[in-house]
Amino acid sequence: MVGTKGGAGEDGMNLDEFRKALTCVVGPDISATQAERFFSEVDINCEGRVDWQQLCSFLTRQYTERDRSSKPRDAVLNAEPEIRHCSHKKQEPTVRVVALVHPPPLRYISISRGGQLTVWNSRLHILKTLWLHGDCAEEGVNKGRFRAWTTDAVYMGNVRKVAIATGGRDLHFIDVSTTTISEDVILFGFHKVPTALYYWYDDKAPGRRSLLLWGDDKGGVNLLWFLNPSKGLFENPFNENKGPRRIYMPDLGDHSKAVSYHHFPNVHKEPINRVIFEPSSDLIMTSSESDVTAVVIMHVSFRREPYVWRIDQGVRCFDYSRPLRAVVTGGFDPVVKLWNQFVTARPIATLKGHETTVLDVVIYHPVGQIFSYSKDGELRIWDISSYLCLETIHLQFPCLQLGPSLEQSNFPFLLVRAPLPGKTQPHLLVACKDYLARLRLTDKGRAGGETGSTSQPPPGAPLSCALYNPSLKQVVTGCNNSSVSVWDVETGKRCLTITNAHGEEAVTCMALDVSHRRLITGAGNGTIKVWDLLNGQNLHKMEPVGSSEVTGVTCLCNNRLLAVGWSRRIAQYDMTAAKDSYVRIDMSWKSKRVYKSDILELCHCPALGVVATASHDGEVIVWRLETQAPHLWLQRDATQSGTAPPVDSLLFLQHRAGGKKWRNGALLVSSQGGSLCFWSLAGHTHPLAQFYGPDQLGERVLALSSDHLNNTLLVSGDTTGCLQVWDISRYALDTMHQPACEQPPLRCSWKAHEGALLSVEVAEHAGGVFVFTASADGDAGLWTAGGNHVGSFGQEVQWNVADPATYTREIQDQVTEPWMKETDDDEHDDDDDEAEEEESSQRDQSGLSQVKASPPPSPWHTQPSIKVETRSRAQLHQRAFPVAGMCSPYRALDLQECQETSPPEDLPSSPWICRQNLWLAGSTEPSSLLKSSSEEGKAHHLNDRWC
Repeated sequence: MVGTKGGAGEDGMNLDEFRKALTCVVGPDISATQAERFFSEVDINCEGRVDWQQLCSFLTRQYTERDRSSKPRDAVLNAEPEIRHCSHKKQEPTVRVVALVHPPPLRYISISRGGQLTVWNSRLHILKTLWLHGDCAEEGVNKGRFRAWTTDAVYMGNVRKVAIATGGRDLHFIDVSTTTISEDVILFGFHKVPTALYYWYDDKAPGRRSLLLWGDDKGGVNLLWFLNPSKGLFENPFNENKGPRRIYMPDLGDHSKAVSYHHFPNVHKEPINRVIFEPSSDLIMTSSESDVTAVVIMHVSFRREPYVWRIDQGVRCFDYSRPLRAVVTGGFDPVVKLWNQFVTARPIATLKGHETTVLDVVIYHPVGQIFSYSKDGELRIWDISSYLCLETIHLQFPCLQLGPSLEQSNFPFLLVRAPLPGKTQPHLLVACKDYLARLRLTDKGRAGGETGSTSQPPPGAPLSCALYNPSLKQVVTGCNNSSVSVWDVETGKRCLTITNAHGEEAVTCMALDVSHRRLITGAGNGTIKVWDLLNGQNLHKMEPVGSSEVTGVTCLCNNRLLAVGWSRRIAQYDMTAAKDSYVRIDMSWKSKRVYKSDILELCHCPALGVVATASHDGEVIVWRLETQAPHLWLQRDATQSGTAPPVDSLLFLQHRAGGKKWRNGALLVSSQGGSLCFWSLAGHTHPLAQFYGPDQLGERVLALSSDHLNNTLLVSGDTTGCLQVWDISRYALDTMHQPACEQPPLRCSWKAHEGALLSVEVAEHAGGVFVFTASADGDAGLWTAGGNHVGSFGQEVQWNVADPATYTREIQDQVTEPWMKETDDDEHDDDDDEAEEEESSQRDQSGLSQVKASPPPSPWHTQPSIKVETRSRAQLHQRAFPVAGMCSPYRALDLQECQETSPPEDLPSSPWICRQNLWLAGSTEPSSLLKSSSEEGKAHHLNDRWC
């Protein structure tokens, strides 16, 4: 490689010389394709020659990146915890610890199982202790003594109270607004035991309505809305008698101006052990130890289909991170699993290391780490980006010497996050029996905030855009968290990651330059940047039109860049002679006042020298590159009602545009409201053909693609996550006076993802023809032409596209995976068969899916005329276990009105109470929970009045 006169020379080597030199060094095993790809990666300037300096620079970058990525970030926990003894009566375990952050100073309250409250200062010194009040109706010496067990507690920050749930079917509200902590209200007379609590209020408007949410031992979800918490949780807050005010649950009708109660039964098959409320999307998340309904994510209105996870042995604990859109679970099997919020079929990663039951997990998203705690006192810190265990801490609690059968809390973790009063740092509290351990969090694991950082982002972030690079055989994905990832199509391995590409703004669109070595990205704040795909370096920053979102970018043949967006203008940038990192804008295009609405799509056709744009109001315009002016209006917002749906996608059939015999046929495909329109550019202003693409009514097609060699097939992806492959080899080839409304033959169709498909592209490779898909659920996958799932990019097991044995699996093998166990339900199978037969007959009668006897040659597998039985894992997951009389796992609930119920005769001794030892100590009379026999009758009408 060293240049000498007369040889490869000081000017470097061309491709043939480079291949020969590489063969001499590596050996004859290297293929011509591999050598050509290596040459293209080294030739960063696209000059067709590489020299020694370029090769050294490339190898240095590769080894530096590999070394950096192999070193995970440090754990943020201090390995020397502070351990304190709680001195509870009879050494009862601590059920929950809550932090009183405001007003300062910081204090903690630990609640024991027997009802003892211990108040701690910020240095973990005990300030005072007090007991919960019992039933005042009891007689004898122990009158008023608390005789049940506590199950959970939560701090209500906006009203300065602590709510404590007990096995006596009541809630105790403790006033902590002053140093004199006292019990304020007791809400009693529930039908079921509250087992897990969660409280939410708007921190920007603490006086507005708030929500106290709890799950019960029968798998039900309870919502108690406080309508005006700043004026009191209940009406008539003043109590003339000494002690806490007691409110009978059926009497909540007397407090209708202050509270609103709703109960939804049978969400889970087992008692609920965790509950979380996500206010930004109004989602309720619950978990249980049930195999059928381990985790459920549902809308607060209970009118939408929930997401349901089926996990063997259920879930003991879980946590959710909104910034990462990730769910982490732990249970009796000593494995921590990381899930995407919208994908229930399989986890993102399985984190193995614990040897006993995982009692609690928490996501600390500022540094992208997970904390997990097992029953043997082992605390592990996991890095989300690399799935590695950063540190293992064995907490030396004195009580652990009693053996593994030690009874511990169901809620051992308390993660105290910022903002905190004074100079208090975030920290983690861990409860074990009657001991507390505090571990301080440091900043050494915090991710860097530099723009363009190449550190790996946490997985599970929703994707916003994606593309396929045919030259480098790579896939590029952009996320809402402003990260960009580059993946190898041959293996599914991550090649490069750019975090904070546009600060905190989502990456909204992307494109490749002419050489396919540079990536152009646009963001929601109007910024446009150019990146080196080999090392992630930011080469150029474009002058923005404004702060409006960029929705489309494309690179012309002369290396000029066009960008469109909410500015309703076409902006141009010249990258050919741009030596500065900042490129000035050129607004010479005659696009001012042409569009009345935001431009959503931009598509370039080099063979015709035109670009097409489409807007939110349905306009489609073709522009000449020579004149930089509108050439043809294919569709205006001419609907009389003015309610034309937006255009979601544009696609030029490049092969047809390059051949003269196809020029009169359809050259452009647009998607609008789910309808696929085929347009001719020969002067006709109506589509040559038009049909509805999605399988379900009311959906939209957001992504279009076609094979690049012949344009014989059209691939469409809709908002339900379904992908369709259409045979368009003989479709819309002739000019017609009226548009055709028949569908082209449907080769195959399958459900690829749970979320909407944002991008679909045909990837032609030496190993065959594949389809790349990217979804809003955060998953990007690769499929064969027949619908066989190759894999998801970033999965643990890598594939080899040249070897089908690394990814081809039979449908039956997929069904037997742990998360897809079959259930016997002949009735539902019969219903499914009848529905499929009816659907098949309807398709045969309409003729929409018929394929001609001799289809044209195609690199794609020949498919039958109707939808093939090939299904993704998600579909198999849906088909495998009908729940609550329905085949979809997202319908685990019967959305019915609450029915009138009566308290069971064995009120204090349900199976769950017996299993958890929550019966009332020394009490055998169920009516002791009620004030009188007349009040006991009121419980029969609880649901009638408040559901």
